[in-house]
Amino acid sequence: MKLAILQPVLIPDLHDLSTMMTANHIVYQDTEQWSRKGRTHRALIRTPEGTDYISIPVMTADKKKSINKVRIDHARDWISPMLRSLKFNYSNSVYYDFYEPEVRADIEMGHNFEYLLDFSLFLRKRLFQFLELEISAKIDFSSGMEGYTSDPDEFAKQLGAEIYYQEHDARHYQRQGKNQSELKFTHPEYRQHFEGFEPWCCLYDLLFQYGPESFRIFEELD
Repeated sequence: MKLAILQPVLIPDLHDLSTMMTANHIVYQDTEQWSRKGRTHRALIRTPEGTDYISIPVMTADKKKSINKVRIDHARDWISPMLRSLKFNYSNSVYYDFYEPEVRADIEMGHNFEYLLDFSLFLRKRLFQFLELEISAKIDFSSGMEGYTSDPDEFAKQLGAEIYYQEHDARHYQRQGKNQSELKFTHPEYRQHFEGFEPWCCLYDLLFQYGPESFRIFEELD
């Protein structure tokens, strides 16, 4: 059995997707402490200069709490800047005008969510619908699992996983296991709306540029 031990992210990227597609069982560590260095509250997008983050502010009082208890700071206007950033950086993309109304409505729905995790799961569900993606792996959250431990090696052993993967480049905020496997992954290059190619952008980048043709990029994932 192949296990993926991941933290929830605001918007997945292609490495996240490849991990989800490779695993038989995915466990999201929603009981781990929130970290500003993680991607629970932010996602990388393409810009003329390279890349930048769109992000959601969290309540100051919640920054030392577990991921599933972190609330969105609605006292700050984060929706307008996020929408402006997407428009500024993606308005010339092939499918921006097609998906913009629905993506905008989804982001504006953030007003209705108290907890960051609930909103990120909503955005992921909507994005996967747009991209016609289905993840066949069993999905659990650490908050709902008896005997969960943050030790990846011990946790994988408990679940009987022969192989387990963790989030890429997450050593600063996710406890790293000694026995984790390296996902066989070569980041596919695809046509972006600015000159050159920047990897690790979130799936909004692919959606706005490729739309229903995104499956051609998914087929390149190892």
